[in-house]
Amino acid sequence: MQCLFVIDPIESLDIHLDSSFAVMLEAQVRGHEVFYCHIGDLRLEQARPLADARSVKLRAVDGNHYTAASTQSIGLSEFDAVFMRKDPPFNMEYIFATYILEAAEPGTLIVNRASSLRSHNEKLYALQFPSFCPESMVSSKQSAIIDFQNRLNDCVVMKPLDGNGGEGIFIVRPNDLNRNVIIEQSTRHGRRPILVQRYLPEAKAGDKRILIIDGEFEGAVLRVPSGADPRGNLHVGARSVKTELTARERQLVAKLGPQLRDDGHIFVGIDVIGECLTEINVTSPTGIHEVNELDGRWVQGRILDAVERKVKAARSP
Repeated sequence: MQCLFVIDPIESLDIHLDSSFAVMLEAQVRGHEVFYCHIGDLRLEQARPLADARSVKLRAVDGNHYTAASTQSIGLSEFDAVFMRKDPPFNMEYIFATYILEAAEPGTLIVNRASSLRSHNEKLYALQFPSFCPESMVSSKQSAIIDFQNRLNDCVVMKPLDGNGGEGIFIVRPNDLNRNVIIEQSTRHGRRPILVQRYLPEAKAGDKRILIIDGEFEGAVLRVPSGADPRGNLHVGARSVKTELTARERQLVAKLGPQLRDDGHIFVGIDVIGECLTEINVTSPTGIHEVNELDGRWVQGRILDAVERKVKAARSP
């Protein structure tokens, strides 16, 4: 296959932590030709989607992990698969890129499906499965947010819908003197909706990342916050701990899996706290290295297996 990866600057990829590098290297090991570009290298000309891309050779060597060829202008139809692996934030540049990628479908497999990347906000997508979610609301209206928390009579978590990596998340008590200010800042004075959810005290024990490939469970890791920061994000100090799925989490995966597959999401990371679904990460999910290390898996191989199957099926008459 010819594979294109839309990534962040290749020189900044951490070969020991970055999931995109793991998948790219696996594709190369399998004999596929690997190209990369950045999100700004995508364009449409006369309705034809193109990328200013570079063929690349990869090595698992610190400080010397790639050699890139000269840039070429290549039609996306020439690639068998395009992996959209640009890290959040999910902004207008990202949305416009999905339109360009969508123009290459169905002839080229987009991982994950371009229209689904655009439509399935990682926090709002989870709310399509309300029986597995904590009590939630989405609003930009201060009075509605306060009324929701008053009815819960409990701590709530306030999250920006377009945030990532724990950025902009607040845990707010019912009697918090700063509640109004937090709402004003989070909603930008009523101009931006936010997600408000009942705070789950189980978050202190960890945030479980569950990896799903083509609708099937592949592995999980528990991300335990440090004492200094309540967020379960690895880049702010949380640590990775081996874990297993509970019976309810297995029910959750069984419920989500077919829907994720139907929606064209080949590689997904869902987040669970206290057996409650909090996010469905479809834009450049991470966790490959942690699951490989703790569970003895080879997640990138399973991703390539799924992609190869779909490309082969699309080629069959």
